Amino acid sequence: MAPPVVSNLNPTQGPVTGGNTVVITGIRFYGTTKVRFGGAAAAFTVNSNTQITATAPPAAGPSTVNVTVAGPHGTSQQTVPYTYSGAVAGRPAVVEVAPGEGPVQGGNTVTITGTNLAQAGSVLFGTAAAVSFTIIADDQLVATVPAGSGSVQVTVVSPGGTSRTTPCTLYTYLAVPVVASLTPDEGPSSGGASVVITGSSLTQATDVFFGAVPAPFSVVSDEQLVARTPAGSGTVTVTVANAAGTSSPGVPYSYQ
Repeated sequence: MAPPVVSNLNPTQGPVTGGNTVVITGIRFYGTTKVRFGGAAAAFTVNSNTQITATAPPAAGPSTVNVTVAGPHGTSQQTVPYTYSGAVAGRPAVVEVAPGEGPVQGGNTVTITGTNLAQAGSVLFGTAAAVSFTIIADDQLVATVPAGSGSVQVTVVSPGGTSRTTPCTLYTYLAVPVVASLTPDEGPSSGGASVVITGSSLTQATDVFFGAVPAPFSVVSDEQLVARTPAGSGTVTVTVANAAGTSSPGVPYSYQ
């Protein structure tokens, strides 16, 4: 067997005091016995055969060191640098999360803007850690959303502290809409009729379609919305879409 391979660190820098979280990606991590930042051993958790979460140990001063992973078959040989900076940045602040909503299964990416983000050690959606995140600049990072439900606070944790709770940094998990019934389920080919659509997860609806034709609508509740039919012919399926996806299967509507 070959030794582990380290391919990437996130983040690639942190304070000389250490203590921040660093996600190490690569291969052959099962059986890891040691993680080192230069010559200093780090506490770590093996998340999978391709990912380790380590806590950066402190350094004597500003420096750049190589991060290595050791296992039963040897130590990684790649040059993967980690930089210790001399100062600890101030407390991070999250100003915006965009987009601010997505599917309950997660896996989508969001851009987080704010200040003092360069030393981020973790990004949390409620209490769940982001699947991964990449620091773009001190005022921006990109995170992969974990699975979840409801509306949760997005926070960034760094050696400078934890970002404050603010209403503008909520992230909302959306379920794909479900259309159960239409009342009425038929109407004139000229369109213009009101149709009550009943189902679930309708509050955040972005589109209503009669076949492939969009229809104007208003949301009444999470279980009901009212649409005005476009012109059409024959029998078409009615679907509702939001940021998480489109209802399936469609419910038939007949033009008379």
